[in-house]
Amino acid sequence: MCNNCDYTIHGRHHHFGWDNSFAPTERVAPGSTIEFQCLDSSGGQLTMESAVDDVALLDFAKVNPVTGPIYVEGAEPGDALKITIEAFKPSGFGWTANIPGFGLLADDFTQPALNIWKYDAASLEPALFGKSGRVPLKPFAGTIGNAPAEPGLHSVVPPRRVGGNLDIRDLAAGTVLYLPVEVAGALFSVGDTHAAQGDGEVCGTAIESPMNAVLTLDLVKDARLRTPRFTTPGPVSRHLDAKGYEVTTGIGPDLMDGARSAVSQMIDLLSGRYGMDPVDAYMLVSVCGDLRISEIVDMPNWVVSFYFPRCVFE
Repeated sequence: MCNNCDYTIHGRHHHFGWDNSFAPTERVAPGSTIEFQCLDSSGGQLTMESAVDDVALLDFAKVNPVTGPIYVEGAEPGDALKITIEAFKPSGFGWTANIPGFGLLADDFTQPALNIWKYDAASLEPALFGKSGRVPLKPFAGTIGNAPAEPGLHSVVPPRRVGGNLDIRDLAAGTVLYLPVEVAGALFSVGDTHAAQGDGEVCGTAIESPMNAVLTLDLVKDARLRTPRFTTPGPVSRHLDAKGYEVTTGIGPDLMDGARSAVSQMIDLLSGRYGMDPVDAYMLVSVCGDLRISEIVDMPNWVVSFYFPRCVFE
């Protein structure tokens, strides 16, 4: 437990989707520090003992649970909720899956696949992948947001202007996130914690890992934010930079096609060089490779690059 926290919100206080009619789990004053027990994105359906057949049995009505909601006293529409991400307390267990019908290359990878991860929760040393891959870790919360003003139950899968399933790797310890408030109290929730993810999360999953998140919630009155913004405490990719990168590109008039091409070429490169099954390479690049828009002005063709950190195999 967190000795310096004002509240602890247990994992049993979770919900699926966003709905501003959900009763708050706790009402807190601005400036409160809270430890949230967060479930993984499967909601515990996948465990250390799971096998690939379990991927096909996932109940998608019970994915991406978020812990909360928290009512922040004084929060009103037009304000911003200021979230200081104090720390994460990882579990040491995670999973990555190829889920048929989901992911950037869903048409190419139609069969389920699963990788179970074990990592040192204290040291956060790189996690072993296969016989020789070692993936650097950077814990963060994939889903973090406020309730929307529109009534009714809304899926947690797509991100929205009040946050939600943002899957931004840099929402890690030390970052300060600002989210628009659309309803009284903000009704903040968090979950979908990851031990590592590449920018793009291209296969649809990262190292999905249950863990606790320690956050301080405060208010910026009348901020009038259009969408979330955040400030990082320093460099964001040092855990990957040490040995440089292998980079593939996609070039053409469509950014999504360019992204698919760049990722597909990286899978081919890794599969050929290291004798990997392509679906394993697909899951690996999802947890540590970064999609970047390198050029978006030289019409009619744009350049998307995919960076794979060489430190994974060197």
